[in-house]
Amino acid sequence: MKLSVRKLCVTAIGIALFVVLSLCLQVPVFENYYLCLGYVAMAVCCYSFGAVSGTIVGVLGVVLYCLVISGLRGLPGWALGNLVIGVVLGLTFRRTGRMKRRGPAAALNAAAILISVTAGILCLKSLLESVLYLQPPAVRIGKNFTAWIADLTVLLLSLPICMALDGVLKKRFPRLVS
Repeated sequence: MKLSVRKLCVTAIGIALFVVLSLCLQVPVFENYYLCLGYVAMAVCCYSFGAVSGTIVGVLGVVLYCLVISGLRGLPGWALGNLVIGVVLGLTFRRTGRMKRRGPAAALNAAAILISVTAGILCLKSLLESVLYLQPPAVRIGKNFTAWIADLTVLLLSLPICMALDGVLKKRFPRLVS
């Protein structure tokens, strides 16, 4: 099978996992919010298959999830936030994956998660929603603060999963892994 077809299939599996994990494993943490475990699939794809694959998983996974659950509500901001998160994490994971020392690599990965989720969810998503819903940005930031905490938590907890699965994925898909 050609390399591009394999990469497409792996990305499609990642999108399906994002949707299934988001729909089936809902862990409530706040009044109206739950941990989006689909971010684990996105993080693994960013870590093992690169920024393009991981970003597509995050963006299209959210689009499909929103279409199944609630139509277009929440879609534009969340998808745009995942675009930022996917690009930043994919590029960071690629560079830190080459580092010999795991401690500094893990610290850089955690910093990239904090920066990307803050930029994507707390800032960009809030700004877009303030324009769409005609609300002051401070109101949207307040509403998205719980999402920021939950998404940040899931992505930080997914780092050990990414590292553990990377070795398995390198053996199974040797030419696809970044």
